[in-house]
Amino acid sequence: MPATDAPEGGMAGGPQISIIVPCYNEAANVAPLVAMLESVMAGRRWEVIFVDDNSPDGTTATICAQARHKSYVRGICRIGRRGLSSAVIEGVLSSSAQVVAIMDGDLQHDESRLIALIDAVSTGACDIAVGSRHVEGGSNAGLANAWRHALSDSGIWLAQRFLPVRLTDPMSGFFALRRDTFVAIAPHLSGAGFKILLDLLLSSKKPLTVREIDCGFKPRVAGESKLDALVMLQFAALLVEKVSRGLVPLRFVAFCAVGLAGIVANLGVMHLVWLCGVHFSTAQAIGTVAAMVVNFSLDNNFTYRDRRLHGRRCVWGLVLFMLVCSVGALADVGVAHLMYAQSYRVNEASLAGAVLAVVWNYAMSSTIVWRTR
Repeated sequence: MPATDAPEGGMAGGPQISIIVPCYNEAANVAPLVAMLESVMAGRRWEVIFVDDNSPDGTTATICAQARHKSYVRGICRIGRRGLSSAVIEGVLSSSAQVVAIMDGDLQHDESRLIALIDAVSTGACDIAVGSRHVEGGSNAGLANAWRHALSDSGIWLAQRFLPVRLTDPMSGFFALRRDTFVAIAPHLSGAGFKILLDLLLSSKKPLTVREIDCGFKPRVAGESKLDALVMLQFAALLVEKVSRGLVPLRFVAFCAVGLAGIVANLGVMHLVWLCGVHFSTAQAIGTVAAMVVNFSLDNNFTYRDRRLHGRRCVWGLVLFMLVCSVGALADVGVAHLMYAQSYRVNEASLAGAVLAVVWNYAMSSTIVWRTR
C-alpha cells in the first residue's frame, strides 16, 4: 500500500486502514496504544476505532481526550450492550477503509506485526491474515499463568477439530482482512462471545484463504484478562451453534448447560437439608429455590453476559426469573401427567415435560428477564 505525506494518520482522502480495538476497562492503555500505532503506521492513511462497552473506569473519556486533537482516533461507546465479537462487528461496519485490522486494547498484541498482517491482505496474498503465537517466531509467553495457558491450548485443540482451514492459532484476536470480505460474512455471524476469528471462519460460505504471521503475545500492563472459564464455555457453545448451522442457538446451548448446573445444585442442597432432619417436601422446595438462584447467577454472568443485570435490576431480574421458572415447573408437571394419563411411558412423559419447561424458561428469560433495551 503506498505511503502518503501524512506521517501520523492524515485523513486526506479518508483512511485506507481501520484498526478496530474492542475494549472494556482499558483506560490506562488507550494513550500508550495510540502512541504505538502512530509509530508503526507512519506514512499510511489509517485510523483507530475504539469500541468501548461503557467501561466504568472512564475508557470512553480517555478515548475522547485523544480524539479531540487526533483526527485518526475515533471512539464508539456502547450502552446496554456487551461482548467483544459484537463490538468488533460494529467497529468494522462503522469504517469505510479498504482493510480492517482487529487487535485487543490490552497492549498484549505485538503492534509491530500490524504492517505484515495488513500487507498480506492488501496484496491479495490471502483473505485473512492471522497473528499466530504458534508458528515459528511466535510466542505466547504473555499469558498470565498455567491456567490461562491450559484454557488457550484447550480452545485451540477444540477449534481445530471443526475448522474448514488449517490454522495453528484459532484463538487469536489479532488479524486483518478486507472490509468487503467481512461485510459479506457479517449477516451470518453469531456476534456472541469473545472469539470473532472463529466466528468468521465458520460463518463464511466458502473457505477463506489464511496466512499466519508470527507474533508475540506480551505480558499485560494494565486491566484484567477476559480469558476465563466462562469465556471458554461460550466458545464451546459457539462451536455447537456453527456446527448445527444455527439450528441450535448459542444462547440456548448455554442456557441448557446452566440448567444442568442447576440440577446438580438442586440435588445437592436438597440432600444436605434432608440429612439435617428437614421433611423431604420442604427440603425439595429449598433445593428448588437454590437451583433457581444458581441458574440465575450463571445465566446473568454467562448466557446473557452481554445483557448482564446490575444492582436493583439484578434483584428484580431474579424475582422475574423465579416466577418464569415456577410457571415452567408447573407446565413440566402438567404435560408429563397428561401424557402419562394417555398411556405414554414414564420416561417419555417426563422428557416431554422437561423439554417444554426448558423451551418456556429460555423464551421467557430472553424476552422478559434479559430483554434487550
